[in-house]
Formats: sequence, C-alpha cells, structure tokens
Amino acid sequence: MKFSFYIAKRYAFSKSKSKAINIITAIASLGIIVSAMAMFVVLSVFSGLREYSLSFTNQLDPELTLFSGKGKSFVITPQKMNELNQSKMFTGIAKVVEDRLLFSFNEKQTVAYIKGVDENFEKVSQFQEAIEVGQWMEPNTSETVVGLGIAHVLSMGMFDVEDAFTAIALKPGTGVIDNPENAFIKKHLTPVGIYYLRNEDIDSKYVFTTLSEAQELLSLNENEITNLEFKLAPGITEKVATAKLKEIFGSSFVVKNRMQLNDSLYKMLNTENAVVYLIFLLVVIIALFNLIGALIMIILEKQSNIKTLNGLGMRMQSLRRIFLLQGLIISVLGGIIGIVLGAIVVIAQEEYQLVMITEGLAYPVDFNFANVGIVFVSITVLGFLASYIAATRVNSDYLNING
Repeated sequence: MKFSFYIAKRYAFSKSKSKAINIITAIASLGIIVSAMAMFVVLSVFSGLREYSLSFTNQLDPELTLFSGKGKSFVITPQKMNELNQSKMFTGIAKVVEDRLLFSFNEKQTVAYIKGVDENFEKVSQFQEAIEVGQWMEPNTSETVVGLGIAHVLSMGMFDVEDAFTAIALKPGTGVIDNPENAFIKKHLTPVGIYYLRNEDIDSKYVFTTLSEAQELLSLNENEITNLEFKLAPGITEKVATAKLKEIFGSSFVVKNRMQLNDSLYKMLNTENAVVYLIFLLVVIIALFNLIGALIMIILEKQSNIKTLNGLGMRMQSLRRIFLLQGLIISVLGGIIGIVLGAIVVIAQEEYQLVMITEGLAYPVDFNFANVGIVFVSITVLGFLASYIAATRVNSDYLNING
C-alpha cells in the first residue's frame, strides 16, 4: 500500500512527457476545483436564503404553540395558568385569539387573520421589532397593527379620523337571517402601527389587536382563546416542555414548534436545497469524466513502467491501486482547493456585501461546516468511483502483461 501510494503521488505531481496528457490532466483538475467551488458557493447561497426566509417566521412565531385538538377555541382557567407558571419551564406565556375576518377601509375590503394578543405577547415574540411605522398597540384599547401588504391593498394610513378601519365577523347562531345587517359583528379599529417583514405572504396576513377586541369580534368569553404561545426558559428543551403541556392539558391538545407551524415552508426549502445539490452533483460527475480520460491516457503512457513493476513481482491489484490513489489524490486536492476558494467568496460576501439584491439588502449567504462536509464527501466519493473505473483498465488484456 505504501509503495503504491508513493508511486501514485509521484505520478500525480510530476509532469508527463506528453503535452496533451498534461493539458487533459490540468483540465480535469480545474474542472474538479471549479465544480467543488461552485457547489459550495451555491449551497452557501441557499443556506443563506433559508436562514433569511426563516428569519421572518422566527420573528413572528413562538418557540411552542398549544392548540385544542377538538375545536377552534378552548377555555384557559386560572388554575391551568398557575400550573404553567409554577412549572418554571416558560419565561413567557401569551394568550392568543386568531381567526380569518373581513376588513374594510374607505370602501375597500380584504380578508386577513385577526390576531388578538395579551400584554405577555412581547415576552414570547420579537415581533415588535418588525414595526416599520408607528408603534405597538396599548392594552385594553381598540388600537391595531397591520401588515404593510394589508395597508397597501386598503390604501390605509395611520390615525385616520375620517375613514373607519372596520373588522367584520359573522355572528354565531342558527336559523333564518331576517336582516343581513344583524348577521355581522362590526368593530372600528384604530391603526397605530404598520409592520414589515419583507415577506409578502406574512405582510398581507395579520391584523394585530388586543385580546379583548378579538374575543368580542369572535363572540368568545373572557377566558376563551384559540391558542397559547410559549417562550422556553433557559435549559428547557422542546421535548420536556411538550411533555409538561400534555400533562397539564391532556392528550387532546396539540403542541407545535416553529418547524411544525411552518412545515410547508420547511419542506419547500429542503426540496429546493436537495434539487440544487443534485444538479451540481451532476456537474461534478461530468467534470470527473475528464479525470477518467486523463487517467486512462496516463495508464497508456506508463505501460512500460507497469510492465517493469509487474516483472519485479508487483501484483495486478497493487498496480491498479497506483492509479486509483492517483485519481483520488487529484480529486481530494481539487475538492479542498475548490472549497477554500468557495469559502473565500462566501466570507467576502458576508463581510463586504459584494452582491446586492436591493440597495440596502445584500444577497444572503451562510458559511457553515455542514456544506464543507457535503461538498468534500461528494467530491471524494465520486472521485474514488471515477478513479476506480479508470484503474480497471490496468489488466493483462489491455496492457499485454502477465496477470
């Protein structure tokens, strides 16, 4: 093995007598370097886009959310709240009422989610940091915070005293409706803030109001809510906290983390990442065809040397191993150089924002060692397979030597 590696190293780093073989080997090496660099940069870009996309939901969504599995709403008793507080597992517990309603302003209408929150919402979410214009609402008022997308659709500003911003909900009940006007609950809200998360879907999704206003619109009692949102205490895992919530509320309740709340988004991002990886894996495979060709030409050039080594008693397996190791050396070194060059590009983008999406927003990238490992393993495994294919050409029939 040591002797085979020594010869393989000599072949890998020494020039051939044939200029054509040197050129083909250089092209093969360059192809590996460029493909490794491209794969690493693109994976880093998609990692950055993933983090950028998830930053919006992470800013809005809590660490854990509790829902009723048997209906839209449930009653949260003071006893249950005491049990939650005494568990010492949560630094924030917010009561929330959420449902789809119709909103109108100045003869324009749109459907969005109303999200009524109590004063503890600031402890479980960083959402207040997303307020672009105005301020967060005061407790026990009719103040509201809307998304930029909703404000744009309704052509709505803040503190408008001439036109009323109205939330409209159906009254619960059964039977025939005599007067359509009596079938709805209407409340006038006062916009005091506009949030902007740079995500069109989220910016057009929510109208935030106080818990009592939302309960009144949805005909819910004082202690009736649609979900509880939690921020975990330091050192408490999601698994432990979920088990405690199941113990307090029972198995009929559903507990979801951020990933489960946005499972479709996570699936989409993971699928995109996998597709991009497979595309660049194909690019690497194409680049490694050059390596196979270069190794076969080197085998033909070294035919006399192979016969000499065979005559000295070197087995066919050891002869094949020489060119297998040579190809592996070229692949591994090319992969390492490509990763290093890719890392320089990614770090330069992170530090100096060389490529911009808009004037104030740099193209997101994320340097992480998981991508380093993915690229290095991919190049190494495919390089090994390419080298093995070329090394099989070392046989008695192909080179006219003794087995």
